[in-house]
Amino acid sequence: MPKHVIVPIDGSEQAGRALDYALEEYPDAAITLLHVFSGGPPEIHLEKRGSDYDDLRARRREMLDRLADERAHGGPIETEVVTGRPSREIVRYADEHDIDHVVMGSHGRDGASRVLLGSVAETVVRRTPVPVTVVR
Repeated sequence: MPKHVIVPIDGSEQAGRALDYALEEYPDAAITLLHVFSGGPPEIHLEKRGSDYDDLRARRREMLDRLADERAHGGPIETEVVTGRPSREIVRYADEHDIDHVVMGSHGRDGASRVLLGSVAETVVRRTPVPVTVVR
């Protein structure tokens, strides 16, 4: 049974289902909700959104904290916000933090849309050193 599980959270319904699955299947494990703040360096976020980078990160952290507070769980629920390319950062986090399992949502894209857009879940499955459960 995994002792430490990460659940990447992007605010989607699929990520919410992945969190529910992780909480149900691993009731005693430590769970880390991981949000990857993507899109490049802070300067790009400032240009795109006209907002302060630290404020944007704080809002992502609040979203994760709210999710953690709303759900009951036997083990601890931690939150983490990192910046980078989602698939790369999820794999790196699993590698560097003694993670036993990744549970993540998938948008279920296939065919041309998956080729054009890439699939974070598919990349994580192929590259992470631990088991991955993909929830649709």
